[in-house]
This record gives sequence, C-alpha cells and structure tokens, in this order.
Amino acid sequence: MVDKKKIVKKILQIFDNDYEEAKCTLDYKNPLELLISTQLAAQCTDERVNIVTEKLYKKYKSVYDFANADLKELENDIRSTGFFRNKAKNIKETCRILIENHNGQVPDNLEDLLKLPGVGRKTANVVLGNIFGIPSIVVDTHAKRLSNRIGLSSSDNPEKIEFDLMKIVPKESWTKFSHQLVFHGRNVCKARKPDCKNCNILKYCNYGQGQEQKIQ
Repeated sequence: MVDKKKIVKKILQIFDNDYEEAKCTLDYKNPLELLISTQLAAQCTDERVNIVTEKLYKKYKSVYDFANADLKELENDIRSTGFFRNKAKNIKETCRILIENHNGQVPDNLEDLLKLPGVGRKTANVVLGNIFGIPSIVVDTHAKRLSNRIGLSSSDNPEKIEFDLMKIVPKESWTKFSHQLVFHGRNVCKARKPDCKNCNILKYCNYGQGQEQKIQ
C-alpha cells in the first residue's frame, strides 16, 4: 500500500527547493482586500483580478465604501472578472454583514467566514492562511488537478480533496503546500499539457509514471 505521507514529505522537500518563495499571487494590503480579491478570483485568473483591483481599491477604500456602493457602478468596475452581477451583490452584502456583525472587520474563523455571501471553503481558507496564519488547505483548480494526477486524492470534490490532503500533509505546511501546488501547476503540471519530462516530482506522480511507461 502506498504511503501517501511519505510521498508528500518527499514532494515537500522538492517544492521547498523549487518554490521556496511561493505565496498568494493576489495583490492586497489588508484582510478586506484579500477577501474581496478572492471572491473576484472565482472563475477568473489572479492576473486579471490584480489588474481590476489596482483601480478598485483606490476607488473603494473601506468596508463602508463597498457596502454603500452603487450596485450597477460596482458591477461595471468588476465586469471583466466575469459573473460580475453576482460578485458585486455578494461583495456589497458581505461588507454590510461585516459592518453589522463584526465591527467592520474580517472574521478570523472558518464558521463566520462561511456565513458571508459568496464565500466558500476555498475563499475562507485563503484568508485564514494568508491573513491570520491559521494553517489551511486551499483547493483551487491547480490543487484539484495535481492532487488527482499525483495520486494524493481520487475525488473530484474540492472539499473531499481538502480533507484528503489534511490527512497526509503536515499541518504546518498546509498553507505553503497550497501555494506550491499553484506554482507547480502554472509552471510545469499545466492543465492541457503537463511537462512531465521537466517535472522534479515525476517519480512520485501516478500520472507522470504512466506517461513514462507509455514512452518506453
């Protein structure tokens, strides 16, 4: 039986060397900005979100600015991130709840974060790990794809993948490993054409080993 904990330990050693500086690629200066940026990043690239928020956070500087924003105007400001009507509505409502229930502050716990409109486990875990230093596994498209290809999880369900990874990744590495998966997914293990021949974790990857056998 494959010892996934041992495999993850080996992968972490390689990732720590290859992606030592891996971090959240969304631009933000405070908890509110990261929360909103992560909401905007749903079905959108971090690069596009950063372009949009460069102007957005100069126009809306506080939780009160977003809560009181004209909905149509906010929709237009975030239009290029996609699903802008839903996102604008959720952002306004989120900020209203933050003001009414949390003194305008972003909560530091999963339970309260998940009560905010448009905030799922992925968004909540991004905030917890990067703002509050609470170890968190973030399952985005990269983490999902790589977890399946490597063989760390066989599930298509992000929440199930999150719990699968929590069992085999050392807790102190949860947040860092999430970022490293993103970096590896963007640089090497791409969705359409994974670069297996230049992958440093090839021998620990189910998919990569299968590709090697095909070549042989």
